[in-house]
Amino acid sequence: MRAQVGIVGAGPAGLMLSHLLHLRGIASVVVECRSREYVERRVRAGVLEQGSVDLLREAGLGERLTREGARHEGIELRFAGEAYRVPMTELTGRAITVYGQQEVVKDLVAARLSAGGEIVFEVDDVGLHGLDSESPLIRFRHHGREVKLRCDFVVGRDGSHGVSRGAVPDGVLTSYERSYPFAWLGVLAAAAPAVDELVYAHHERGFALYSLRSPEISRLYLQVDPAEKLEEWPDERIWSELGTRLETVPGGTVNTGPILEKSITPMRSVVVEPMQWRRLFLAGDAVHIVPPTGAKGMNLALADVALLGEAFADWYTYGRDGLLRDYSRTALRRVWRAQHFSWWMTSMLHRLDRHDPYEQQLQLSTLRYVASSRSYATSLAENYVGLPNV
Repeated sequence: MRAQVGIVGAGPAGLMLSHLLHLRGIASVVVECRSREYVERRVRAGVLEQGSVDLLREAGLGERLTREGARHEGIELRFAGEAYRVPMTELTGRAITVYGQQEVVKDLVAARLSAGGEIVFEVDDVGLHGLDSESPLIRFRHHGREVKLRCDFVVGRDGSHGVSRGAVPDGVLTSYERSYPFAWLGVLAAAAPAVDELVYAHHERGFALYSLRSPEISRLYLQVDPAEKLEEWPDERIWSELGTRLETVPGGTVNTGPILEKSITPMRSVVVEPMQWRRLFLAGDAVHIVPPTGAKGMNLALADVALLGEAFADWYTYGRDGLLRDYSRTALRRVWRAQHFSWWMTSMLHRLDRHDPYEQQLQLSTLRYVASSRSYATSLAENYVGLPNV
């Protein structure tokens, strides 16, 4: 096989890059170890920044997003029996849209296949070779057959445990990491949301988040100990704890229903620098991971490939390599801003040490400052909806 750009990983960022390249007349092939059904059903992030929404629409992928996505102009903070709405659109002129990652993936897969794009699902034994040459090679097996994909550039969008980051020689990359002493128990429930906008709750028992995916489906999270097991959390206990942490203000309720899915996810922050080496470019969670409190994961990945789309277009159209050489430096400015915001939201809302009342008072003071200072609330809002330029 031959392509100008080989892309490892068919998540939203890898597929978006393939689509953006197609719009510029640049040929790409996407390889993915999972099945099409798996990537289209995998429930992950659900909040799109304004910039991500604009990117999807400008790429011709906004029809279903506009019809089914839920535009939110604010979020609610609950703490110490109080509730404060951060009016994001009023403060910034921008908004977020709740539209599940799996829906973005469905739209992108459909767009690529309808345009004759090549996505090779269910591959294994993927290896990257010749990355320091002008013609790198992606080797993989597909249904028992060995395949060689020759390309000009390789983009690794296959996560922190994928082959792409591991293909960089030792000593080239520097990793910055922070692990948090808690995890998120996330549930997807067939229950009509009792809220119109996302609710972030600070509680003495731990953080909780009330989110939504549709008029019939709720997405909710609880801060738990990372050592806890799912079997320790039967449905009745989950609903009881969600009620305790979220029903803390007048009229605050949690609608219950059958739990369709539940999982426990440890929280950590990771940045790997640089995001490129020779003919390999890394994007998304192959090089950065954020705690989901700030809703940045998918948005950062899409911002990465938007930069790469422009850089490859400049290379193939005009023979200029400046944007490609500057990709890592440019992308990392946004990555570190999102890292700080995600850390700040996480530190403000979670119980980091259950035996430290001083820390809890600092958190409450910060929350009250957000609720009383327009400037501080604006800072939260503009980071949450996504800074247009960093």
